[in-house]
Amino acid sequence: MDENEFVTAIADLVRIVEKLRGPAGCSWDREQTVHSLRPYMLEEAYEVADAIEKGNMKLLQIELGDLLLHIIMSAAICEDSGDFTLGDVVKGISTKLVRRHPHVFKRQADLSSDEVEQQWEKIKASEKEDEGFFGSIPSSMPALQTAWRIQQRASEVGFDWPDARGARDKIIEELHELDEALDSDDTEAQKTELGDVFFSIVNYCRLLGYEPETVLRANNRKFIDRFTIMEKMLGEEGISLGEADMETMENTWQRARNE
Repeated sequence: MDENEFVTAIADLVRIVEKLRGPAGCSWDREQTVHSLRPYMLEEAYEVADAIEKGNMKLLQIELGDLLLHIIMSAAICEDSGDFTLGDVVKGISTKLVRRHPHVFKRQADLSSDEVEQQWEKIKASEKEDEGFFGSIPSSMPALQTAWRIQQRASEVGFDWPDARGARDKIIEELHELDEALDSDDTEAQKTELGDVFFSIVNYCRLLGYEPETVLRANNRKFIDRFTIMEKMLGEEGISLGEADMETMENTWQRARNE
């Protein structure tokens, strides 16, 4: 697609959204606000992530389109209320990209991928000094992803284990503290220690070089796939999940692992 075709395609989508929100358009679209669309936008972002995980490029094309629709719809809502326009959004991100890539647009130096990330975070922090060191991390981001980003940011200023071994030892230490809390009736201490265990595992994962969200998503899929095989095996033996006892399910689960 050349530039003219691209500009035309975007303009057509903007006009479609304007028509949907216009007097002769769709009542549902007219009633939406940025707040009412928020859960749908989050859902579309996760569907984009799912398409990437599946490696399905056709599905990714569709899901990116759905996400783009929500971006344009939210911008249209804000334009109607006089807050900003879609043009402001595009100009804003363009300016930010140039500002945060001085090694490209000012030809200052060739940087490695790690150096680029450090530079990006340093410039980003200077733009938001009043928010504090972790101010740029969205408060509504899922807890697992938030823990990973917090640890990433702390490591940028040297607050980190020298290697994964230290993080592994910390997990063992936190498990001992959890055992002590479980021996008491202090439920708040138990929850706190469980949180420390989670946080330490995320840190260990990061230092091993893996993104915890990706690792856990893969494990979730593995569990579902194996459980589904187990369910099918039980069904072939005339046993429903509700009828099977734990020993039967465990034996079938072990057989499902080899499928």
